[in-house]
Amino acid sequence: MISTTHTVTLDEGDLDVTVDLHGVDLHGEKGHPFLLLHGGGGPQTVAPFAHLLAEQRPARVFAPVHPGFGGTARPDWLTDVTTLAQAYIRLLEVLGLEDVAVVGNSIGGWITAEIAALGSHRITSVTLINAVGIDVPGHPVADTFPLTPVELSRLSFHDPSKFRFDPSSLSDEQRAVMAGNRTALQIYAGPDNMADPTLRERLAKATVPSLVAWGESDRVVDADYGRAYAAAIPGARFELLPSTGHMPQVETPGHLLPLIWDFADAHATNRPTG
Repeated sequence: MISTTHTVTLDEGDLDVTVDLHGVDLHGEKGHPFLLLHGGGGPQTVAPFAHLLAEQRPARVFAPVHPGFGGTARPDWLTDVTTLAQAYIRLLEVLGLEDVAVVGNSIGGWITAEIAALGSHRITSVTLINAVGIDVPGHPVADTFPLTPVELSRLSFHDPSKFRFDPSSLSDEQRAVMAGNRTALQIYAGPDNMADPTLRERLAKATVPSLVAWGESDRVVDADYGRAYAAAIPGARFELLPSTGHMPQVETPGHLLPLIWDFADAHATNRPTG
């Protein structure tokens, strides 16, 4: 199973997007294409899952690094999630992809929701995994920016003891990347605490088949927030994931993988064949 990294230039050379591809070559045709969008923790939070999906199913998984994350450059004009969603729709056009399943976690889920609201004939399903992006009275998104890694882990995982790491073990380069991730996340988050007040109204017009999957133990965005997200999208299906927190693709990938594959496959226009 091939994993490669590519740089794709968009918008007449003004935006370079780093894309990790798991499956075949960049312009290959074998396998159902997935656009997999990472959360605020960076591309490493989806990379093992992307590899697993491409290994266990006939899938090509395109996992872009949001500009500003992972040590990549972010142009000054790219400051909000809606614009980033537009860039990713353009990415699908540049790559010539059709029948795409878009899957996103956390802020990647917000980008996925914006893509659903924008619409594209290239997309046949979307899956939001513990997404942020809407305002739900009584169910605020936790303010994670002041938290230490240990404190954030307690909010993010059903069993944080399995995901402990020692921040003092990080290299200077790793610390710099993490600082860059944090800065980019704060910029994309905008002034409304990881939400766009207009998104719910725009999602009401979305027509793409949508799945909202939620870890029941998430304390960054709780399950009722997830139910409200599903209710905002016409015809969306809500699925609660037991013994799972904010990042099911990290904590319970074996449960999540068949769920998103079956949903994407059910709505595919071209069935992949091994």
